[in-house]
Amino acid sequence: MTSDGQSVERLREYLRNLKPEARAMLIAELERAQLRGDDMAGSELVLEELRRTIRAEAQQVPRIGDAARLFFMPFEPFLIDAAADHKRVGRIARLSLEPIWGWIGRDLIPAEAKALTEDINRALLADDKTKADQLVRALHERATLRMRETLATVGADEKAQRRLAIQVGTPRATEDVATLLHVLEVRDALADLVKRLPNYVRVFERELIEQAKVHIDTACAAKSLGGDAARKADVIRYGLVLLMSRLAAPWQLIRLATRVAESDVAARVAETPYAVAVTIVLSEMEATVSDLRTAFKAGKPVTSILKELHGAARGLRTEMDLSVESTWSRQLAAIRSDVSNLLKSEIDAAPGRVRRLLRPPPAKEIRPGSTVDSIEVEDVQARVEFVNACRNYAGELALSEVTVRAYSELTQYLETGTKVLLDALRHAEARERPFRQSQVDAAIRLCRSLFGAEYAELLTKAADVAVQAATTERKSVRA
Repeated sequence: MTSDGQSVERLREYLRNLKPEARAMLIAELERAQLRGDDMAGSELVLEELRRTIRAEAQQVPRIGDAARLFFMPFEPFLIDAAADHKRVGRIARLSLEPIWGWIGRDLIPAEAKALTEDINRALLADDKTKADQLVRALHERATLRMRETLATVGADEKAQRRLAIQVGTPRATEDVATLLHVLEVRDALADLVKRLPNYVRVFERELIEQAKVHIDTACAAKSLGGDAARKADVIRYGLVLLMSRLAAPWQLIRLATRVAESDVAARVAETPYAVAVTIVLSEMEATVSDLRTAFKAGKPVTSILKELHGAARGLRTEMDLSVESTWSRQLAAIRSDVSNLLKSEIDAAPGRVRRLLRPPPAKEIRPGSTVDSIEVEDVQARVEFVNACRNYAGELALSEVTVRAYSELTQYLETGTKVLLDALRHAEARERPFRQSQVDAAIRLCRSLFGAEYAELLTKAADVAVQAATTERKSVRA
C-alpha cells in the first residue's frame, strides 16, 4: 500500500473510533465551513469517510444542508436510485436532481435562485431554521410559477420538448419538470398525508384500505388546493405512491382502486379517480422487469425478483377482471411476455450445462490430478437453482412449458447420470480419481439444490462406499 493509501486507512480507523456524538459534531462543522465557502484541505475526504461510516452503522445524523438539499426535500419520498430514463409513475431518479438544480439556477430563475440561495445559506449559518424554511418556500413559489409557464409553452411540441431536454440535461426532462411542479403545488397536502399514513402495512385489506382512503380523501379536501380538480388528482397520484412505499406487497395498492369502484371490473375501476393505482403498480412491475434483466446479465440471484413479479401478476389477475381487452390487460400481457422472452432461453440451456459438466470423460482425456472447474460448478448450480425457483412462478410469468421441460430433463439426467459417475469413481485409477471425485461432488451439490439435503446425504454415503470399494479392490489385486 502506498503512503497515501496508508494515510487514508489511518484516517478511516480514527473516524471509526470516534463516538457517534463526535462524528455528528464534526460533520456539522465541516458542512458549515462548506456553506461559508471555506476551503479546507481534505475536508471533502473527511466528510466522505464520515458519511460512509455513519451509513455503515445506520447512525442518524442531522445534516446542516444547503439550498439544493432543502429545495428537494419535499421530493424525498419520490426519489429512486434508478436510471434517469426510467418510466416509473410519480418518481424522479436521484441522479437527475443535480442537472435539474443546475437548470433552475442557470435557465429557469437565475437571478431569484442566486439571491435566495445566498439568503438560505446565511440563514443556515445563523442556525435560523424558520427563516431558512421561509426562504426555501419562496424559492419553491418562484420555481413553480416559471415551471408552469415553461410546460405550457412546451406543450406537445416535440421540438420544444427536445430543447427542454437539452437545457435540463435529463432524458425525461418534460416528465421530470412536470413531477417537480405537481409535487410542489400539493406539497402541504402531501406533507400532512405523510404523517397520517401507517409506517408499514404487512397485509393491505379491509379496515386499513378504508383508513387509507379516508386519509387521501382528507388530503384532497385541504384548503391549500382551493378545489382545483387537477391538484386533487395529483394528491391522489402521489399519495398512492407514498402509500405503496409502505406496503409489504406493493401490488396490493390496486385494492384501494377496486374498493373505490366497488367492483373488480377493469372498466368500472378505470372510471374512478383511484384508477391511477393500477397504472402505478404496472409501471413498478415494468421497472422490476428491468431490474431482473440487469441482475440476470450480472449473474446475480433473481429468485426474490421473480417472486415479486409473480406476486404482482397473480394479484392483478385474481383481484381484477382483466379478461376484456384493455390498456391494463395489454400492459400486463407485455410484461409477462418480456419476462418469458428474457428467461426461457436460459431455462432451456440449463440441462445442457449440467450434461457438459457431469459427462464422464474417458480416462485418457483426464489430466493426472485435475478436477472440474469450481467456478463452473458454482455457475451451473446457480442455474439449476434458478430453474427450480422458476417452477414456483412459471404459471404467472408465462414460463410453464419451458420450465416443466427443463426440470424434467434435469431430474432425469441427475438421477441416472449420478449413478454413472459413482460407478466411474468406483473403478477409477489413482491418476483420474481426483477428477472423478470432483464430478461426483458437483453432482451431489446439484442434487442438493434440486432434490434436497436428504437426497444429497444419501449420495454422499454412496460416494464414500464407492471410494472404499475401490480401495478394497486395489488391495485385493496387490495381494
